[in-house]
This record gives sequence, structure tokens and C-alpha cells, in this order.
Amino acid sequence: MLETLLWDIDGTVAETERDGHRVAFNRAFEEAELDWHWDEARYGELLVITGGRERLLADMVERPGAPNSATDRQALALRLHLRKNHWYAALVGEGRIAPRPGVLALMRDAAAAGLSQAIVTTTSRDNVRALMSRLLGPSWVSTFALVLCGEDTVRKKPDPEIYLQALSALGLRPDQALAIEDSAPGGLAARAAAVPLLLRPSVYFPQATLPASLGAWVYPVDQDFRLPELRRWHATAC
Repeated sequence: MLETLLWDIDGTVAETERDGHRVAFNRAFEEAELDWHWDEARYGELLVITGGRERLLADMVERPGAPNSATDRQALALRLHLRKNHWYAALVGEGRIAPRPGVLALMRDAAAAGLSQAIVTTTSRDNVRALMSRLLGPSWVSTFALVLCGEDTVRKKPDPEIYLQALSALGLRPDQALAIEDSAPGGLAARAAAVPLLLRPSVYFPQATLPASLGAWVYPVDQDFRLPELRRWHATAC
């Protein structure tokens, strides 16, 4: 029986990547007087790597003018990522990032139906706080029984570590939860933890990029979530 919804954030709750994180990274580059810019295509390439600092480090390997030493690249990535988070929070505060259709309604319906909910994301806690406080208000955290973020895990998605942590902390079997993700890395993490998986394609992860081998339910992009449908599908998946 379905007892808990496990929410990814970036691309799932909102289309944060193209119009949020990417724009914020570019503002951080400009602020640091770096002649770097991630266009939509390049950022999409980098999204196969989970974690903002990890994307920065991967990009630096191929970028002329990046620091030569690994230590200096790590230090620069840390500084840029901190400033990126600042600019991301500013974009959220300006109302530049809206929830995806049906997300907030499903959160409300799940709470009214007595389902618990958790955030299971590899983005930073500051980014989660900025977005969710904007979408749900200052008491947003009361909506969730658990909030796990990038700081809480050693190995990021597609490793299942964060899902296994969530199940353990909530005292759940995998078949009592439903993971809601938008991407292959997130989907792989959920499935490796044996959690039934709903995938709703996003801008950077259209349906064609989502492998059928995940055994996920791919939810229509333009259709609002409906809790009775989620319950029925979860029952058949278990």
C-alpha cells in the first residue's frame, strides 16, 4: 500500500535547471569576471553529472583558462557554487521559477489523504529552502516528514544512497513508497533502491531520454497529477 511520496526537486517540482540554475551559474561567472557562459545546449550536456560543483569541475577539465591544479579547481568550484546559490535564490525570490502543473495540488491532496511526503534530492539545502519557501510559504518544511539534500549523502544520484537513507529514516519498505523523478539519473537511483518509480519528463529530460529498462510509469507532461491514478499504478507496480 502506498504510504509516502518521495519527491525529487530539480526538474520534477519545478523546471529549475534551464531558467534557474543555468542562469545563476552564468551570473556567478560574470560576477567573477570569467569569460565563461553555459548556453542551454551545454548545460544540458552537463546535466548527466549530478551536483553543481561536480558539473563545474567536469567543465573545467575541458575549458581553456581554468586553473591547472586540481586543488585550485576545487577552490574555484566551491566559490562559484556558493555564488550560484545566491543568484539562484534571487531568481526564485523574483518569481522566475514556477511549479510544474499539478505539483502543489498533488502535495495538498496527498497531505489531505494522510500520505506522508519527503524530499529526496541531491541539490543543496539552501536551494531547496529557497524554492519551497517560495512555493509553499515559510512553513513549507511542515509538509514533509523528511528532507534529504545533497549535503546528506556521499554518493549522489544515480547511486541509490539517498533513497536508501530515506527509507531507513522513515521506517518504510520500498514498496510502501513512490519516487517521483524527471530524469534517468534520478530514476536509476530510485530503481536501484527498489522503489516504484513515476517519471514525468522535463525540458532537459524528454521522454526519449528515459530508458524503458527503468520499468517506470511515464506520466504525461501536460497532464496534472491525480492521486487516485498514482494509487492505482502503485498497486499494480508492487
